[in-house]
Amino acid sequence: MHGHRGVRTGPRGTYPARMDHAAASHPVSPDDAVLHGGGPQIDDPEITALLDSIPATAQLPRTVVGLPGGLTNRNLKVTTPAATVVVRIPGPGSELLEIDRDAEYRNSLAAAQAGVGPPVVHHRPGQGITVAFLPGRTLTDDDLAHPEILALVATACRKLHAGPRFVGEFDMFAVQARYREIVARHGFRVPGRYDDFAPAVGRIRAALGPRRTVPCHNDLLAGNLLAVPDGAGGEEVRVLDYEYSGNNDPCFELGNVWSEATLPRELLDVLIAAYFGRERPDQVARARLFALMSQYGWTLWASIMDGSSSLDFDFWEWGMQKYERAVATFDGAEFESMLDAAAAGEDRP
Repeated sequence: MHGHRGVRTGPRGTYPARMDHAAASHPVSPDDAVLHGGGPQIDDPEITALLDSIPATAQLPRTVVGLPGGLTNRNLKVTTPAATVVVRIPGPGSELLEIDRDAEYRNSLAAAQAGVGPPVVHHRPGQGITVAFLPGRTLTDDDLAHPEILALVATACRKLHAGPRFVGEFDMFAVQARYREIVARHGFRVPGRYDDFAPAVGRIRAALGPRRTVPCHNDLLAGNLLAVPDGAGGEEVRVLDYEYSGNNDPCFELGNVWSEATLPRELLDVLIAAYFGRERPDQVARARLFALMSQYGWTLWASIMDGSSSLDFDFWEWGMQKYERAVATFDGAEFESMLDAAAAGEDRP
């Protein structure tokens, strides 16, 4: 995951994207390509043949620029006299992560219908998805530290969550268990004490109560959030890249925003209040627990990538950054009070 299509700079250094984020290069104009790390003009016979076969990219003259980063897709910004689009071509490296490309496509359609995702202009199974290029600016962690930006993010989340039901479910408890099986099967590394926290994970699940799900993106780091003009002189936030999308608890979405941007505790209160329309200490506790599960689960994502990817990046170190934060919370003085607050929530039966 994580920003500028493959890498982002955060409080603990530069680390990789769990996925590539076509979003992060959406706001790159031709003049900005060098500033944003945009690649050179692409001249590849296979790519040329593919683009010739896609109605949205077949017209000439055509400019094709490789977008930076990308772990599970190759991403191209294609400009013709008719339109500018982003073509996302599945690449190697995602097999063990079990990314469902059909669900990604169908959920991208649903997100566009909700007015949050970019319009989908073409899809061909096995050869990728083409979406409209949205001019705007990719948000950063620093942007998310501003309450007014968090309010825009909350509005985008509410729109997405109220939109058409997604294909498939995303349950981090199930994802974490599946990743743990993959790690064990392939003999990948596991950090010390990892399995010691399994009983605590069970307590978290019990405290969160029955699943009530809405369409969720499930990977809302800043690099997947795009600020665009709202038509009234202001901005709104659009959400891009639906590889991990599925129906989920909205507090996972909100907790993940907070966790991925490593925001201070008080800004989670701001985000929750903006989303629910008032202060909700019980939902803050639920979001914190989901953020903990996000850190704990994505640690194994890093283990899988560390053991299987040929990319020149220290996935293990990236994962340990997540894991250290998770351990601090599991061992912290507030863990019990978080469980109590979540279990006593006003929405519980």
